[in-house]
Amino acid sequence: MTEKGEDRLAKRRRGSGALFVEPDVEKARAHFGKKGLVSRNKLMSVSAAVSRFVHDGDYLASGGFGTNRIATAPLHEIVRQGRKNLGLAGHTMTHDFQILCAGECISRCDVAYIVGLEARGLSANARRLVEAGRIELCEWTNAALAWRFRAAAMGVSFIPTRIMLGTDTFDHSAAIEIACPFTGQTYAALPALYPDVALIHVHSATPSGDAIIEGLTVADIELAQASKHVIISAEEIVPEEEMRMRPHRVTIPSVFVDAVVEVPFGSYPGNMPYRYFSDEEHLNDWLQAEKDPETFKRFLDTYIYSCRDFYGYLARCGGIDRIVELRRREYMI
Repeated sequence: MTEKGEDRLAKRRRGSGALFVEPDVEKARAHFGKKGLVSRNKLMSVSAAVSRFVHDGDYLASGGFGTNRIATAPLHEIVRQGRKNLGLAGHTMTHDFQILCAGECISRCDVAYIVGLEARGLSANARRLVEAGRIELCEWTNAALAWRFRAAAMGVSFIPTRIMLGTDTFDHSAAIEIACPFTGQTYAALPALYPDVALIHVHSATPSGDAIIEGLTVADIELAQASKHVIISAEEIVPEEEMRMRPHRVTIPSVFVDAVVEVPFGSYPGNMPYRYFSDEEHLNDWLQAEKDPETFKRFLDTYIYSCRDFYGYLARCGGIDRIVELRRREYMI
């Protein structure tokens, strides 16, 4: 290493953000080593999956991107079961973050994109919680969180990058500035991120958990590999034999999956690529209801707490007739 590089290493900068998840590779390997490799039936109900794998204090991650391909059913169930003090990877989170804030489930969040529902506007309820200091934040970029998952998937405790250097985002992150041992050049070391539980909605899956995502996978492959437990919700369940005939299409292999739940239309009111469009009217109803806490409480009673499950919620939003209309929008017919 050059003398200049040694000086930089001695003066390395650290972000001031909290590190919510320990990036210890050996502890993660010890957990993953207990997972069985034998194919088995992992089908269960949404309530059973949440009850078994999501506990107070856990650190969660949600797949998809924005309002696209979100795991609405298990997210609703987490709220319905009253989970609290959860950590969260806020990677491209919009309505999924809004749902968890509605149940006041979150106490800490690695944040890249939250609160906003893109062009639709800001979640007033989520904003109230954040501004009141009820959710501790550590800042990152979307790429940084994706690469933190990748580091965990690679089995290394950190990954060197050049993003965030010289920015306020770095200052409010938990990244550490390091010097390259070969060139002395400066990098930002991003700690590996091992969520306790990942919720990922897919187009199809087998009972054992082999899953297919049609279209963009975003960071979900790395997320599945990095997470200690993975709950897959699927638009449809397909026979194991069918998946064996097209193994090249498997996006997430069953070895990473702990639970499979069948939830047709399970990304509603979000978009499911090639299946149905997002329900913009209902998403707007959420945003409007959130402006007044009492109105929002009645809204949640109607659409989550008084519904036995996701299908009860879907029925109150228009049921299959609404889905048919959203299919037409997706196909622009």
